[in-house]
Amino acid sequence: MAAPGVARPRTQKFILPNGLHVVLAPSAASPTASVWVWYRVGSKNEWPGITGASHWVEHMLFEGSPKYRKGEIDRAVVSVGGELNAFTDVDFTAYFTTVPREHLSVPLDIESDRMTRALITDKEVARERTVIHSEREGNENWPEFRVEEELYQLAFRVHPYRWDALGSRRDIERLTADELRSYYRRFYGTRNAVLVVAGGFDRAATAAEVHRRFGALPATGDDVTVNEVEPPSRGERRSELSGPGTTPYLQIGWRSPALHDPETPATMLLDTVLGGETRLFAAGAGWGRAPEHPSARLYRALVDRGLAVRATSEWRPRFYPGLFTIQAQAAPGVSLDRLEREIETVLDRLGENGPTSREMDDIRTKVRRGAALSYEGASRTGFRLGYFSVLESPEYEDVLYRAVLRVTAKEVRDRARDMFRADARVVVRYEPSGGDDDD
Repeated sequence: MAAPGVARPRTQKFILPNGLHVVLAPSAASPTASVWVWYRVGSKNEWPGITGASHWVEHMLFEGSPKYRKGEIDRAVVSVGGELNAFTDVDFTAYFTTVPREHLSVPLDIESDRMTRALITDKEVARERTVIHSEREGNENWPEFRVEEELYQLAFRVHPYRWDALGSRRDIERLTADELRSYYRRFYGTRNAVLVVAGGFDRAATAAEVHRRFGALPATGDDVTVNEVEPPSRGERRSELSGPGTTPYLQIGWRSPALHDPETPATMLLDTVLGGETRLFAAGAGWGRAPEHPSARLYRALVDRGLAVRATSEWRPRFYPGLFTIQAQAAPGVSLDRLEREIETVLDRLGENGPTSREMDDIRTKVRRGAALSYEGASRTGFRLGYFSVLESPEYEDVLYRAVLRVTAKEVRDRARDMFRADARVVVRYEPSGGDDDD
């Protein structure tokens, strides 16, 4: 049963003999059904030489199997009025299809087929190399991408969180079809997958169909545990970048807890005080960039005062310790030195005094509202159930929700003091050389 305030629907969960985890969340009133397959495979499972393999495999699973030839997956879904997509993260890869409820069998058939039978042909790998290379080049045109990539490479020397999910340019140019097929056969499959079906469907009939379509698949998928442990950071790390653009930009990062760590609830509140929301309990939140909030401390200290055109914080929950980041784009005529000093002032005050009682009340209101609205619609329900399932379990949301609401202002203050140390931060600054490539 969901905790009070968490609007998670009732679910049926089971594990097939081949290791596939299944979560069914029927909603009698929903006109659509959403099918999600989450793999516990992301860029964390890559190594130097094949960085970007998870993202590349994501592309290839749309490019053909013995049953669905190139283009047929998209046509099958669009022809029944559905939509589909996928995304790759450091911890996982997710595929989703939402269709009118009477066509639920279409995505179930597609996902059961490509879970173990994607072709990944030499010809399609060669074609997709050009697409992925262009995607990488396009991202490199944005200062924000270059700065963030540099930030993570500075912050992590050992752990695979140090490379972006797109992979390095060098690896994109040299990865072979044999290596991609080997990576797919090694890590993808039932033992590393979670199937979520949400929306309008009959529970018993769909459970039987899942057993029929997925139950005969072989039990595949090697262990995806990351054994590398990033050593403690000793001393500040800095980097300076330059390139096209017209306004300076910076990111600052600090090592942050993993999703399961006891410091996580207070870290989530820090993100809300500084940036305006906590991603896990934000109304309407997906997996893209968090929006800016005029009520947040960074916005009020930098944007309202004309020192920055945008400023926010971000903490994304990860399976392993990641980064808490602050990013700001300077207003015309404002130096990055000035911007850094102002950010330090905001953090020092938070570490000295903690959040106000009004801020704590506002945070709890936001968290309760986000929890109440987070399962609206079949697609969002499938996303949220799959996200918590692939990192822990749907019920872990209740643990976090209760813990976040119990956090005190003193705990937030102490967490700020402990995390925002100058000798533990990573700073990347971008000075523009002219042009119009600002974000």
